[in-house]
Amino acid sequence: MAAGEQPGTGSPPQPSTRLFLLVLAVILTDQVLAASAQGMSIGINYGQIADNLPSPTRVSGLLRSMQISKVKLYDADQNVLSAFLDTGVEFVVGIGNENVSAMVDPAAAQAWVQQHVRPYLPSARITCITVGNEVFKGNDTALKANLLPAMQSVYNAVVALGLQGQVNVTTAHSLDIMGSSYPPSAGAFRPDAVPYIQPLLNFLSMAGSPFLINCYPYFAYKADPGSVPLEYVLFQPNAGVTDPNTKLNYDNMLYAQIDSVYAAMQALGHTDVDVKISETGWPSRGDPDEAGATPEYAGIYIGNLLRRIEMKQGTPLRPSSPIDVYVFALFNENLKPGPASERNYGLFYPDGTPVYDVGLRGYLPPMDESKSARKAVSLLALIAIGSITLILS
Repeated sequence: MAAGEQPGTGSPPQPSTRLFLLVLAVILTDQVLAASAQGMSIGINYGQIADNLPSPTRVSGLLRSMQISKVKLYDADQNVLSAFLDTGVEFVVGIGNENVSAMVDPAAAQAWVQQHVRPYLPSARITCITVGNEVFKGNDTALKANLLPAMQSVYNAVVALGLQGQVNVTTAHSLDIMGSSYPPSAGAFRPDAVPYIQPLLNFLSMAGSPFLINCYPYFAYKADPGSVPLEYVLFQPNAGVTDPNTKLNYDNMLYAQIDSVYAAMQALGHTDVDVKISETGWPSRGDPDEAGATPEYAGIYIGNLLRRIEMKQGTPLRPSSPIDVYVFALFNENLKPGPASERNYGLFYPDGTPVYDVGLRGYLPPMDESKSARKAVSLLALIAIGSITLILS
């Protein structure tokens, strides 16, 4: 059953029937699917700027039923982390821009890590802390100046707790940090950003942390749909674009954007920092002036991206290094400001129904049961699983 689908009409099931159905759901999602898949290598952004989302406990069930093993948050929500304890899911947690400047104080950084990271380890697999998001996109010069000192303070707090090598510290950038991205080999950061990026790269190199970039080929298509080939941005068959300097051929824009970032880092003397895609996606709906924001195109983009990731494909510049991608986003978020597209990047509606079909099937558990009911479900699930094992043996 697809996420969010309900059984046919009829009389409401009795409590014992509901419990039995829930046990079957647990068995199907956590046993049968686990036997057929080893977990998807794709990550998902779990945003919560909405007033109609399911509880973190239910979301945990949905993601585990889809075998999603990597989740990126924009905060360090204790309810979310608690809902995923002992599930094996990797987490990126975040410090919002409003708190970055405070993290310059070593004591504040130490307190934040002690409160939001340390208590959940090792039961929650927190592997990365992002300090701020798209800081260089705005005009807050104080925030820009405080970003690296804040990252250093958080990193020192991580080291003090003996978590270095287990928990990375980095930040996520908008692609508009690039001054030039075509051809990819000519990639360069904006001149006004270089004084900040150069020491930041030095820090990432020292700490062994990745450079996170938010890439949206959709924005390029939206800005100039008459000139940007749709097939090129949607990973569809096309002749591609050849870089005149490297002679490498690019059949999609996302890979060209990634390699332009590598070129920009190399121009600043760094070939030792990995680039990871912290956000990419395609809206399923937009305002009248937002070309291409349709369920069809969103499904094609995400579906083709998933296939590339499952092939463990690298970019033309780094073919042996599979790209690491976090798709934006898990749900449509109805309270996000801005154009309509901002509220329509989700793979799922809040009720667990897929927005479009890319082959992802999941089960959103019913509304939270009481603690005693959940214990009963767990016990019955174990009994049922044991019975199935005996039958199959």
